[in-house]
Amino acid sequence: MADDISTLKTIVDRNQVWPRMAAKYGVENPVPPWKTSLDGLCDALDHSACGTGRLSFKERRDEEDELSATLYADLPYPENQLVSLAHSLLVRGVIDETELRQRLDAVRARLEA
Repeated sequence: MADDISTLKTIVDRNQVWPRMAAKYGVENPVPPWKTSLDGLCDALDHSACGTGRLSFKERRDEEDELSATLYADLPYPENQLVSLAHSLLVRGVIDETELRQRLDAVRARLEA
């Protein structure tokens, strides 16, 4: 599980975690705006796996905990949860690294416009 994925490594190395970004832009909300989307995605993944033989809730959470405590231990919560989920989806081929990089570039372009 300790696969080093270059796109995720770049994300970690940028250290653009919510507390730093919120302080930089004067945002007082301690919860990142993307947290509800992350929770919804995790819920959808958990419900879609029911009875299908896919990654179960327990397996997903155990993997998230393992990655958050090891490979992504330098990130605070919930960034470590987000990157751990992305890692799991990449390893399973749900999304490929090129597609992830393209989506990240599109989001960055919108933010910087």
